[in-house]
Amino acid sequence: MSQRRLFLDVGVGETRGVVTLDGRPERLLIDRGETAQVQALGARLVARVRQVERAQALAFLDMGVGPDGVLNLRPDMERLNQGQAVEVEVRGEGRADKGATLRLIGPAEGAPRLLEAAPDLKAQLQAAAPRAEIVTGEAARRVAEEAQDEALQTVFPLSGGGTVAVERTRALTAVDVDMGPRSGPEAKRAARAANLAALTTTARVLRLKGLGGLVVVDLAGRGHDGPALLAAARAAFAADNPGVALGPISRFGTLELTVPRRSRPAIDILVDDAGAPTAQTEALALIRALEREAAADGGARLEAVASEDVVGVAAPYLQALIARVGARLSLRSEPGRARADHAVRRL
Repeated sequence: MSQRRLFLDVGVGETRGVVTLDGRPERLLIDRGETAQVQALGARLVARVRQVERAQALAFLDMGVGPDGVLNLRPDMERLNQGQAVEVEVRGEGRADKGATLRLIGPAEGAPRLLEAAPDLKAQLQAAAPRAEIVTGEAARRVAEEAQDEALQTVFPLSGGGTVAVERTRALTAVDVDMGPRSGPEAKRAARAANLAALTTTARVLRLKGLGGLVVVDLAGRGHDGPALLAAARAAFAADNPGVALGPISRFGTLELTVPRRSRPAIDILVDDAGAPTAQTEALALIRALEREAAADGGARLEAVASEDVVGVAAPYLQALIARVGARLSLRSEPGRARADHAVRRL
């Protein structure tokens, strides 16, 4: 029977929650205080209708803070008019240039404002395994680092051999299953085993990265057992329901499915548009390294060396860390240093 465990790492400038499934990271929740309360998943608020696009069955709502939310208009809804105040719930956080997805609750009055805050990260974490104890401290820090490192990867090994690559494009998430060099009768058995393992790994990795929307899986081999693969896919993605939809195996050997989008993807928080860790991600990693070294040697004077942009982002976090461990820590930037190239030195 599968077992989920929960970990909560509270650090300077960032809180991370991790759900593990049978010892492997399955979900990574990150809170850096960047998302406005009215834009957070599960928040209830009063919003005002800014624009109605009846031809597209959409309404755009002013949420008071941040980009407009999007409400899908259904035929059974009462007619909405520009300027009208309504009560809504955030059902999906905004991403890139798209606003939050909203659910209409009913009519309201007054200016846009928050009515009920969204569940905090700890509550979201507990919801994944209500009976599990939340582990904190050094164990949580270690698991969070491992989960973050894996979320940044693209290629993942499969049990029994082979790999699965998970890459996002503007339109969809592409998954490529590679069983490695095989031939003869063994190849068909290996392809079946790789495809079944890949569906389980893909579901876990998508949850870890926080990715949803259209997913296309390029299966290994030919002559696939459609019913067996679809049954495996339903089981692998059951934790993402409601909202998962599966298509048949195509004649090109691909499986298409859609996974609902809810929270802002962890990968969007961690990396920039080019797919590299942001200056903030590297700055927080640097602060954690400073904190670790400071704990290991309570009297040492420590200096962190990094690129100019990382030091610029890390400076406020350093002051918060100094308040915890004392004024024996410093930052120094080196022009031309790569963003990911940072280190902690004893003075």
